[in-house]
This record gives sequence, structure tokens and C-alpha cells, in this order.
Amino acid sequence: MLKTNFIYKKIGQGLLHIIFWCAVLLFYTYFFGVGSNNFGDTLIFSLFLMPITIATTYVSIYKLIPDYLIAKRYFQFVLYSIYTLIISAYLVMVSIFFSLIYISNFEYNDMNPLTRNILFVLTGIYLVTFIVSAFKLMKLNIRASKRTQTLETKILETQLKLKEQELKYLKMQIHPHFLFNTLNTMYGFALKKADETPEMILKLSNLLDYLLYQVDKPFVSLNDEINHIEDYISLEQMRFSDTLNVNFSKHINPEPIEIAPMLLIPFVENSFKHGKIRNGKLEITIDIEATRSKIEFKIQNSSNQTSSSSEGIGLENIKKRLEFLYPNQHQLKIDRDENVFTIALNLNLNPTL
Repeated sequence: MLKTNFIYKKIGQGLLHIIFWCAVLLFYTYFFGVGSNNFGDTLIFSLFLMPITIATTYVSIYKLIPDYLIAKRYFQFVLYSIYTLIISAYLVMVSIFFSLIYISNFEYNDMNPLTRNILFVLTGIYLVTFIVSAFKLMKLNIRASKRTQTLETKILETQLKLKEQELKYLKMQIHPHFLFNTLNTMYGFALKKADETPEMILKLSNLLDYLLYQVDKPFVSLNDEINHIEDYISLEQMRFSDTLNVNFSKHINPEPIEIAPMLLIPFVENSFKHGKIRNGKLEITIDIEATRSKIEFKIQNSSNQTSSSSEGIGLENIKKRLEFLYPNQHQLKIDRDENVFTIALNLNLNPTL
């Protein structure tokens, strides 16, 4: 089937070429026949010029332009173009000479006035060659543009897939870290047979539901993310008991607000994991202010100069996720002094505003 289509395509191209050169022959006959009443002689003279015109044109569009001009081998292009001009001009002179013998029987005055001027004849030939070469060059440029556009599209698609895979990888790193901390807390309560264990299991069930069915979505409701954080804090409060003091302040506009899932919880995990108990308490303060256009998140925990709150897989991964999900739309500031470790995140949800 493909071979048959190829044959039909080549036959079609051949017919188009034949039709085109027949049109050029008619053009030459009219062009060189101005001022002459002998149509037959002008037609014969045009037939003498046709092989030269065809050869010059095909050399230009199939050799000079694709092999040298498009390939940016400009020196060779100029050099071989000059050779082509010289050879074609010589062949035109030969054609005029033979047409003088065949048509006019060496009677120069009997020749058509326009056919006596070699510059005029060369102009007619090179005009056809120039027009055909211009169309060929335009066709090659269009084809190259399409190839470039296709290549750029494939590159962008590949980059997008790589980013998606890396994002999934980062999420996979976050999930085990979070589950490990939660299950470790539950294990401690189970060993003590504490009454809070069923409540912890319920909280964990809610968190697992969020992880399994919500986290793979590109965006979730900010309220869902906050509920997820509150469940996590509740679990940690059970573990820390009287040694934990969390102050969670929320100022959320009632309109729907969306955020990437699991974007804020790593900061909360980091505060519990790397925060230091001072004066018998681990102090954590969380503030969230949100509108449809921006989210301001700030978290502080008690620390000391030797703590490594800025380290850990959670924070490193969240930095990468922010670059993927909110490029040029976020500001992340991390400060640590002698007693307090602070993280401030500002998200611009509507960059065009």
C-alpha cells in the first residue's frame, strides 16, 4: 500500500513538472515573439532554450539551495552558482548560434529582434530559475520551521513528563516520612494501652484517606489541607502530652481557595521533628491568612543554635515542589535565631493580577 502511494505521488509530481515546463515554453514563445509574426520560428527558438532552462533550474533547486545555501556553506554556494551562470551563459550562446543556422540560415537580420540580444535571453532564463528557486527556498524554510516546531513540542512534552515524574518521586518521599512519624506515635500509645488509641486510629484513617485519594490531584481545597494539618497536630498533641503547646491561627476568606496537596504539612512535620523543648515545652505557632489571590503561611517553633531545623527530607522536597508548582509565584523565607526557627511562605495564586 505504501509503495503504491509512493508511486502515485511520484507520477503526480512528474505530471506537475511537465505541465509547468509546458507553461514556461508558452511563456518563452510569447516573450521572445514580441514584434514577430512568425510564431513557428519563435516556438523552435524557445525549444532550443528549454533544456538549458530546465538544467539550470534543477541544478539550483536540487543541488545549490539544499546542499549549500540551506546547509550554510555560503562560499561553495557562491562559487558553484558562478560556475552554473558561466556554463548556462555559454550554452545559451551555443543555442543562439544553432538557432541562427537552423531558423535563419545564417541571415542575422531574419532573426527575431529580441532573440539577437543575449542579455535579454539570459534574463528570460534566469527569471524562471529565480522564481522556481524562490518557491523552493520558501518550501524548505516552511518544512524546516515545521520540523523545528515539532521538535520543540516534543522537547516540551518530554520536559513536562520528567517534571511530573520528579514531582511524583518527591511526593513518594514525603509520604513514607509522614507515615513513619504517625505510626511511631500510635505504636507508643498502643504499648501503653492508652484510651486515646481508637481516636488516634480514626485520625490516622482520615489522614490515609487524604493521602490515597486526594494527594494525587493537582489541587485540593485549602480547607482540606488545613483539616489534614489539624489531624496531624492532634496526633502529635497526644504523643507530646503536656510538653507541647500549639497555637494555630487561621484567617481564611469564605470563597473557594485551592492549593497543591501536601504543600504545607512538611513545614509542620519539620517543626515537630526538629523543634526543641525549652522550659519544658515545645512551642509551635502557626498562622495562615488566605484569599483567592494569595496565601500567607508562617510557622515558628522553639529551637536552639545547635538544632538542624532547616535540614531534612521534608523541607528539601518542598522547596523543589514549590519550584515546580509555583515558579516565580512564591517567596520562601527561613530564619533561625538563638531561640526560634521561623518559616514564612507567600503564595501568589493569581500571578496575572
